[in-house]
Amino acid sequence: MFLTYETFRTQADAVRTQIAAACRQAGRDPAEVQLLAVTKTHPPAAAEYAARYGLPAVGESRVQEGVEKRMQCTAKLRWELIGHLQSNKARLAAAHFDRVQSVDNVKLLALLDRAAAEHGRRLPILLQINSGRDPNKFGAEPADAPRLLESALAQAHLQVDGFMAIPPLADDPGVAQRTFVSLRELRDRLAQQFGVPLSELSMGMTGDLALAIAEGSTLVRVGTALYGARS
Repeated sequence: MFLTYETFRTQADAVRTQIAAACRQAGRDPAEVQLLAVTKTHPPAAAEYAARYGLPAVGESRVQEGVEKRMQCTAKLRWELIGHLQSNKARLAAAHFDRVQSVDNVKLLALLDRAAAEHGRRLPILLQINSGRDPNKFGAEPADAPRLLESALAQAHLQVDGFMAIPPLADDPGVAQRTFVSLRELRDRLAQQFGVPLSELSMGMTGDLALAIAEGSTLVRVGTALYGARS
């Protein structure tokens, strides 16, 4: 049975408190960090709860699941794709998501740009970088990031908001921290090189959001702490 809204609200309050504490520790304003409720594998009620609580957006990992859930959800929300995007799903993603966080190659850029043009829109994206250099994770290699960004900025129907990263699974919190530092430093370098803000840094999840906030995250992707373990 899915959790009640009251339970969700209590857990969301706890996450908000955690974010605020991490921001204080880092000398940052909590308003700089957005909480993205990750609703993947949960029912449409998960998205409804997020909207009722006042969160502006939810994150989904699979295109088809996100599309179906959005159609069943009456709440006004932004829907973000945070999972790996296959080329054959690019058209569907561009039509139904408000932002795609997991863009990691030039081919995908071209497909999304074409699809966004067909729908007469400018699609916001994040470039996913494998800043933790994990062979089991998707994302462009840091060395390829300048070329990927250059290509992204050349697409007329895409808007590059910034970068996203997922750290390797590890018991040592230093691994996640190094992943976050690497992404922030890469962003700072490329923002200066290309003269663009790249203001969004999507990094940090339930287990490492404080570390991510300390290193400059502007968006934390939280599922488990809000909704409990995925079914």
